[in-house]
Amino acid sequence: MNIGIIGLGLMGGSLAKALKKYSLAKKIYGYARSEKSKNEIIELNLVDELTDIDTMKKNCDLIILAIPVDNIISILPEFLDINKNTTIMDLGSTKEFIIKSVPSTIRKNFIAAHPMTGTEKSGPKAAIDNLYEGNTVVLCNLEDNDNLHVNRAFRLFQEIGMRIVVMDANEHDIHACYMSHLPHAISFSLANTVMNHEDPKSILALAAGGFKDMSRVAKSSPNMWTDIFKQNRKNLLKAIDQFESHMKEVREMVQNEDYEDLKMWMAKANSLHEIL
Repeated sequence: MNIGIIGLGLMGGSLAKALKKYSLAKKIYGYARSEKSKNEIIELNLVDELTDIDTMKKNCDLIILAIPVDNIISILPEFLDINKNTTIMDLGSTKEFIIKSVPSTIRKNFIAAHPMTGTEKSGPKAAIDNLYEGNTVVLCNLEDNDNLHVNRAFRLFQEIGMRIVVMDANEHDIHACYMSHLPHAISFSLANTVMNHEDPKSILALAAGGFKDMSRVAKSSPNMWTDIFKQNRKNLLKAIDQFESHMKEVREMVQNEDYEDLKMWMAKANSLHEIL
């Protein structure tokens, strides 16, 4: 296949690396808007050719949208004239809002995918080897796709070593909220709590593994995560309410010196890692 990737940051750039590693594309086309990104893409040799969207539509069997979730929606009108045999696939972290925004004329072409992997970094230089191998990708609402496009998606993700899970988009957004979106909200909140209380010298001197682990994703792109929170607003608000109730519970146990109950509460949380 000829494959086009729109957006060659962490997700798109790492996918380009995987496509080259496993020789899955006859030719890899890339599209980026900023000159800085274009120069970095060329320097890193992520794609075979940087081009425009019209050239991609003409030459590619598969076009991948590895861009922020709001940008995925805004770019969809560009593909209204797409050939029925050209697959369009997004890699966004939300699914229901995106799927509802896909024009009906290209819905059969559009594969809604979410690779459950990533780091807090962004831009072409964030692209890394083996980002996808061994991780899970969720494909949503495949009953609305033609088999040609479903088969292409399965082949791509299987060939780069991913586990495939098929799920309803609404169900995906609920689970993704608890596994990814809520943890990001907590991490941003923790970072702001510390920044508002501690001076920078104390943070540098005393920050250890626990804080660094929990605050790492607070380095993620504010622009990207604002869009994700907006698109999954309903589920995120419910998750925050539940998290706040647990914080209230632990506060009451500490305030009332109910340390045996606190120990049992912590032990229940320990059981999560028996699943993980």
